[in-house]
Amino acid sequence: MEKDIAIKVENVSKTFRIPHEKITSLQSAFVNAFHKNGYEEFKALDNVSFEVKKGEFFGIIGRNGSGKSTLLKILAGIYIPDQGNVKISGLISPFLELGIGFNLELSGRDNIYLNATVLGLTKKEVDQKFDDIVEFSELRRFIDQKVKNYSSGMQVRLAFSVAIHANRDILLMDEVLAVGDTNFQSKCLEEFNKYKEQGKTVILVSHDISTIQRYCDRTMLLKDGIAKVIGDSEMVANEYINQNMEDENRRIFEEQKKVEEQKKVIEESEIKVREQIKLEKNECNSYSETEKITDVKFFDESEKEINTFQTGENIIVRVYFTTSAKEKLLNFGIAIFSVENHYILGINTFIDFIDTRSYMKQGYFEVKYKNIPLRSNSYYIQAGIWGEKVERQLDYLSRSNLFKIFSKDRNQGIVDIAYEWK
Repeated sequence: MEKDIAIKVENVSKTFRIPHEKITSLQSAFVNAFHKNGYEEFKALDNVSFEVKKGEFFGIIGRNGSGKSTLLKILAGIYIPDQGNVKISGLISPFLELGIGFNLELSGRDNIYLNATVLGLTKKEVDQKFDDIVEFSELRRFIDQKVKNYSSGMQVRLAFSVAIHANRDILLMDEVLAVGDTNFQSKCLEEFNKYKEQGKTVILVSHDISTIQRYCDRTMLLKDGIAKVIGDSEMVANEYINQNMEDENRRIFEEQKKVEEQKKVIEESEIKVREQIKLEKNECNSYSETEKITDVKFFDESEKEINTFQTGENIIVRVYFTTSAKEKLLNFGIAIFSVENHYILGINTFIDFIDTRSYMKQGYFEVKYKNIPLRSNSYYIQAGIWGEKVERQLDYLSRSNLFKIFSKDRNQGIVDIAYEWK
């Protein structure tokens, strides 16, 4: 069994000390030499254990700050863990963060030799592979220019090309598809297919869930430095999406809470101003209430207030309003827009022949969108109130708080349409 294991990580932890004050000069270093500088500890990895079999594609996913890059650097030997053991069976070719291992003052040609030498290739081996490396990177015209003049995409091409041509047993890939044009990304994916055919071991870190699902045999989900789930890539990717929905829902509610507090302060200030105007004009009678949209909230099927949904779920949108006794009948309208301001759907009670008198008594109306076919994106609501005559607009909300929709499949586009292949 041990012979079949390419990487074995046992109870690995890594903590960084983050100083509160950054020292940028000799003077500040001297001044602070006699003071105890405070710092806080950040636990990037917490007791992480897993195994990767030889010839396996192993994915690592997680939000920014979850410990993915720290783990790869430990596997590459750049960092030493504070505790735990790492056993590697085979030679490693790391492709980590952009620019790592490059000397920006050297040319692309020199950096090929420098990088390849670090990976353990002899000069003779680099000479033999040089043309293939340059050809894959598509940088022949720029190969003798200094790397500091390369764009980020050009640096990625060069680094990735060297990494795959090193012909190591294990390839570490950190966000290889995050930078670079579409054609180069396609070439990278083709190389992944070749690696799978050759039985190479690949550790792939990516935020692109579809790539993880397509290429990785198993995947690990990291959160706050802890390995939450390890298993089938489809299952782990779905768990990651669910966690993102929960975190996003929490974040949206916190933002809304701040906005509501600000609105409350503004409204209290406006009331004081109005009261002052009343006193100055000696107006004792109160203002009459008018039709006004006061809030928009989103609920799931169980009427729990949330702001994140999955494609295909039911979404309840509730619009709260105040009304006066002057209007006998109101016309309510509601529309969905994407965050890019694409008009998705608009409806109103006048067109649908809805008697709104009961809505007027309860102070809100709601619409249930059934099996919502929208795909991953952020959306908002526009809402309006009209009188019996459509041209009499009484109030209008141009943009509600955002709600988000997540899709678990790998397809692209705006809407989810049922289909079958024949």
